[in-house]
Amino acid sequence: MPILTWVGKDKVVNHHHEVPFRVLNRQYTFEAAPGTPTNSMDNRIIHGDNLEALKSLLPEFEGKVKCIYIDPPYNTGNEGWIYNDAVNDPKMQKWLGEVVGKEGEDLSRHDKWLCMMYPRLKLLHRLLAKDGAIFVSIDDNEISTLRLLMDEIFGAGKFIACNVWQKRYSRENREAIGDAHEYLLIYAVTPILFKASRNKIPIDEKQAKVYRNPNNDPKGRWRPIPMTAQAGHATPDQFYEITAPSGKKFTPSAGRCWGLSQATFERFRAEGRIYFGKNGDSQPNVIRYLSEVEGVVPWTWWPHEEVGNTDEATKELMAILGDTNKFDTTPKPSRLIQRALQIATDKDSIVLDSFAGSGTTAHAVLKLNAQDGGTRRFILVETMDYAETITAERVRRVMNGYGSESKPVEGLGGGFDYYTIGDPLFTADDLLNEAVGVEAIRGYVAYTEGIRPEDQVSQDNPVSPYLLGRNTDTAWFFYYEPDRPTALDMDFLSSIQIGDKPGTTIIYADRCLLSSDFMTRNGLIFKKIPRDISRF
Repeated sequence: MPILTWVGKDKVVNHHHEVPFRVLNRQYTFEAAPGTPTNSMDNRIIHGDNLEALKSLLPEFEGKVKCIYIDPPYNTGNEGWIYNDAVNDPKMQKWLGEVVGKEGEDLSRHDKWLCMMYPRLKLLHRLLAKDGAIFVSIDDNEISTLRLLMDEIFGAGKFIACNVWQKRYSRENREAIGDAHEYLLIYAVTPILFKASRNKIPIDEKQAKVYRNPNNDPKGRWRPIPMTAQAGHATPDQFYEITAPSGKKFTPSAGRCWGLSQATFERFRAEGRIYFGKNGDSQPNVIRYLSEVEGVVPWTWWPHEEVGNTDEATKELMAILGDTNKFDTTPKPSRLIQRALQIATDKDSIVLDSFAGSGTTAHAVLKLNAQDGGTRRFILVETMDYAETITAERVRRVMNGYGSESKPVEGLGGGFDYYTIGDPLFTADDLLNEAVGVEAIRGYVAYTEGIRPEDQVSQDNPVSPYLLGRNTDTAWFFYYEPDRPTALDMDFLSSIQIGDKPGTTIIYADRCLLSSDFMTRNGLIFKKIPRDISRF
């Protein structure tokens, strides 16, 4: 397999492990106005560095996100974007804090883009569910490098498709060959699960035109489907003679077979599902009714008529934000992202966008929920300062409704919590940061221990305020006090009323005063605070 390498790669391949875990601070909760439709409420918008935000989402959402859509910087040289990952190496310092400008074919620009993307994709991969998929918008500037990067992080065998989106419908005459498309690169964690769970696209009227009703069939419009198939894997009961109403006889041609067994054919014929042409003397076809069509398999070609274009996206955002729209890059149309969600999500899925921009992904989630009654939830992360004034404001207006009195657009309902990124869990001296609060520390330790959410307990449980969680095999205690050291001793053991004793009891404390022999005989495991708290 080809290997992608670039200046600074060795400094970022494990950088996602070095990013400090930070708590997320909820700033406010927004709920749509009374009278708006019911829609999902447990949504999040996070303002802050998306690398730190992704790291902070792991304890709650690792392996739970069904669909990720991201629209990262295209690295065209025509926009400015800031790389602010703290990779402490002289090779990397030349990029830190610099704004990338028009350097033509300056390869350092591509190196820098890859350094920015690598750790973020590593964390996004961890957040995806086993049947989840990621859709990445990109253009020709980085499509080749992104494909190799995704192959390395997700695995070449996890590639699903490289969809082509027709972003423009008017002619582009500025270049030697007009640029009319972009890409959506799609990878799945487990392709076989993605294929089994992915949805078909609803059929539109253009596709439905082939369904007619020339005989006024009470079941509605239909189309004839040829009955023959390639005979490579045919069974003996797919070779038989068929007599048409006119008396004309038909058998499959060489190398072909009937697509139906003889028994199934006779049943379909009795049900009026076989069509021999208007004169009853043509080769048989199966009648397929439009009402039976669940949808069509998605293709890699997404024309603008079906999923929108950049002009539509700009007008859509302007209609929502009006004169307050200060978004200086071209957004994506909500129909484009909605198509991805139609394919890749269930009605109750979690959707993540860590390059949220103008909030189009949230808009698409709310629209799709309104259409099919779903409760999909979104998580948006936006680094730039417009997270509140553009990203969140768009979502608020979409939920409440917008437009003029003459052309109002009804709200879609719903709500979200707005977060900022707070303090790190560990100090520079690698000690627990008491400022984040005990609850945040407990949640982090429970995550590092792999305690399932249903096995975790709150501090007001009847056993002990130090109990983290338990199952039939193991109980976990986090014996921590911010203002004094704690010791695992007989007094502590006698204070906990654990009931049916599990096979193993794991206890975090500052020190242990019990002998190793006693610990072993009683199935106790001591973990020292903070040394034995895992970093991830």
